[in-house]
Amino acid sequence: MPNSPNSTTVLSTNKPLRVVDIVEGTSVDGPGLRTSVYFAGCEHHCPGCHNPTTWPHDAGHDMTIDEIVKVVDYNNFDVTFSGGDPMYQAEALLPLARKLKLDGRNIWCYTGFTFEELKAHPEMCRLLDYIDVLVDGPFIESRRNTGLLFRGSDNQRLIDVRRTKENGKISLWKREVTDKTTDKI
Repeated sequence: MPNSPNSTTVLSTNKPLRVVDIVEGTSVDGPGLRTSVYFAGCEHHCPGCHNPTTWPHDAGHDMTIDEIVKVVDYNNFDVTFSGGDPMYQAEALLPLARKLKLDGRNIWCYTGFTFEELKAHPEMCRLLDYIDVLVDGPFIESRRNTGLLFRGSDNQRLIDVRRTKENGKISLWKREVTDKTTDKI
């Protein structure tokens, strides 16, 4: 499969990515310390969104894949794609995601689209080949729940993408708990 994370060919692109911010060492966008990249552009415009400054597609600044990888490599953390909605830059994100997977990174991605909606968009669906966990669905303010792990409203799902593809049905990510703490998933 040409888009397989196991592929030894990394496609290069001259197309810059539009980045609003990179947060190094965050622990709220997935398990462990992570480097979260906030991409510009979102048309979901969810009421109550905590990142409305990322909605404009021209927000932030252009960054090359090499510039983003340099930040990720410096911190040596796993990576989260957020925004905005990274899926609006899915095609340009493919080479970055491919490079990060070849480097052994775990990748989470937040999107306002549902998994089912992404399947109807080939360019967005291809990006899923490199995503470990997809946090899908729009933030719904009336369903906001601050007790949920790694998401803002209870309609959003933490989807284990590999298991979902293997099983042919949605498989939710489950946190490996190594102590007596419990989390709502």
